[in-house]
Amino acid sequence: MSSLSQLIGAKAKAKEPPPAKRERRKEARPRELLDAALELFVEKGFAATRSEEVAARAGVSKGTLFLYFPTKEELFKAVVRENISGRFAEWNDEFQTFEGSTADMVRYCMKVWWERLGATPASGITKLIISEARNFPELAAFYQNEVIKPGQELIRRILQRGVDRGEFHVIDIEYARFSITAPMLFLVMMKHSLGACLPQDYPLDPQRYLSSQIETLLHGLCVRPDPAQKGQGSQ
Repeated sequence: MSSLSQLIGAKAKAKEPPPAKRERRKEARPRELLDAALELFVEKGFAATRSEEVAARAGVSKGTLFLYFPTKEELFKAVVRENISGRFAEWNDEFQTFEGSTADMVRYCMKVWWERLGATPASGITKLIISEARNFPELAAFYQNEVIKPGQELIRRILQRGVDRGEFHVIDIEYARFSITAPMLFLVMMKHSLGACLPQDYPLDPQRYLSSQIETLLHGLCVRPDPAQKGQGSQ
């Protein structure tokens, strides 16, 4: 009987998940909650998303959700930091180490933005903020400080680099920044609003669109050779 009890006890212990696995699962919960929240915020908007829906989609109880994120507002802020604003350190590092021309930096900036953010579900947060900013001014202010200001500052630094290196015209940099952000904003709004209702053959390939916008922009930024100097050089 004692050997049978030992055998049953051994089998029961074997069925228990190892501590490391349980620990990994616990550590994974914030990521799972943030992924679920991102999906629902993009699908339904901030106001319409309920905390219990996020918990259910992540496979946890509402109480577990509140252990990590006490309010829906804190959950939203964590989603923004995880998917967007938390990446500015990486992007600023790339700015510091970029060795090509500033025109190439602009091309790289816009194409990489689409690959890392625009083409991902996280781009839907931009549409959410535009749609619901007036109803949630605190979240709008948060997004302004966490995303818009750092993003505009990075673009300003890129344009200033071009001016300092003699590659770009001396321009009103504070407003020229919008020439870069506008095409990206248009793509996001198309993707998460009207674009979802357009026929599949509608001619809007994101990469082709960005390439066209980039080259149009750069032809207005890059310094052109002085025709008089060019003529003197050929004599």
